[in-house]
Amino acid sequence: MSDLHRLLRLYEGRPAAVAARGPDPVNRPMIRHWCEALGDTGAAYRGEGAVAPAAMLQVWTMPGLGGPSSRSPALDEVFALLDGAGFTAVVATDCEQEYLRPLRPGDEITFDSVIESVSPCKTTRLGAGHFLTRRTEIRANGELAGIQRFRILKYAPAPRTSAPAERPRPVVNRDNAGFWEGVAAHLLLIQQCDDCTELRFPWVPGCAHCGSPRWTAMAASGAGTVHAYVIVHHPPAPGFDPPYAVALVELAEGVRMISNITGVEPGGVHIGMPVELEFLRVDAERELPVFRPREESA
Repeated sequence: MSDLHRLLRLYEGRPAAVAARGPDPVNRPMIRHWCEALGDTGAAYRGEGAVAPAAMLQVWTMPGLGGPSSRSPALDEVFALLDGAGFTAVVATDCEQEYLRPLRPGDEITFDSVIESVSPCKTTRLGAGHFLTRRTEIRANGELAGIQRFRILKYAPAPRTSAPAERPRPVVNRDNAGFWEGVAAHLLLIQQCDDCTELRFPWVPGCAHCGSPRWTAMAASGAGTVHAYVIVHHPPAPGFDPPYAVALVELAEGVRMISNITGVEPGGVHIGMPVELEFLRVDAERELPVFRPREESA
């Protein structure tokens, strides 16, 4: 065990936040915005007796742009030790949540957090660093409502190596092979459940709506609109020339897919932009489905 790790382990079990309060009570506007952003139309989140989606558990503890006001000195000291040792970069790696009771509009949120563990130095593709896990108990009106473990990696960035120009190849398996066969034939295939007729994308073995394993592939029209997008400037990725636009496109059929927007400067992409499908050849063997502005809107 390194001297640094011995020091870091002294902080395990110490508080990261004590009796902290969520900045807002659970409320309907935030629930509505969350559901609209994720396309979640669950009836449980609307009307009288509505509850918040369980996955919003962390949302009610987030402090906003002003930053946390209740963070303990212990957490700052751990970060200072890691920064001083050269582990200056940070990335969130995973989050585990346990739900003990629904959250309802009007619930006042309080939470306590501890530094649960700090790992020995690990070598990752990003660089060598330490994983730090915080365990947070979240209460609604004083009643335990959920437990979250949030893990980050504080690391020293590995030296950059020149990346090959070839784009990563898509993973083709028995569940999505039919989709890629459609792409080869210049068809954008989505699935339709044979029992409840629900459409779905990306391809999965069973229907999330009714559970049926029976489905039929159907060709989408290729028309859609930009539901959300990001302009990627950094980090560099093999086969991509930044800046470029990555969008969540809502197809005319109602399902959504992620793809690139071509045929327009990245700054010209906007939410609600009408787009149409095209197939982009990326090498001698592959074409990929992407979208460009519809001619009448370009």
